[in-house]
Amino acid sequence: MLWNLFLMLVWAAMTNDFSAANLALGFAFGYVTMAILAKRGVAGEGRYTVRATRMVAFAWFYVRELIVSNFRMARDVLGPWRNLRPAVVAIPLSIETDSDAEITLLANLISLTPGTLSVDLSPDRRTLYVHAMEVPGGDIALFRKNLKQELERRVIEVLR
Repeated sequence: MLWNLFLMLVWAAMTNDFSAANLALGFAFGYVTMAILAKRGVAGEGRYTVRATRMVAFAWFYVRELIVSNFRMARDVLGPWRNLRPAVVAIPLSIETDSDAEITLLANLISLTPGTLSVDLSPDRRTLYVHAMEVPGGDIALFRKNLKQELERRVIEVLR
């Protein structure tokens, strides 16, 4: 990460432009350079590039989910029909119990997504309780499966 930041600053200094767009471009060029060097065995084992790729993929996934959730909530709240199916759903966690960062990130991402709110964590830290304003079709098992396979799995991949 530090090398990538260094390459970003070198890029900005060479172009004599320290704007946010140029810094982002320099960061991207630094990342590509580090990925090429890692692939050729010149610089490290490439763990940084793999992790950074996962983070970018996760950010893209989460932004997409936020947009979809916002439209879904707007449709449900502003629409003429009011057949919402709220529920509090127990989500069994695959996250290791000693990982506060993973549990905290997962709970906060759930709460930031429109229509869902992390309510509580069981005392044994193995179950997260989530309030959903709308459980599609009333299918709690499907809601639980989607949350675990999409969000929880990706949070684990990014943080490990």
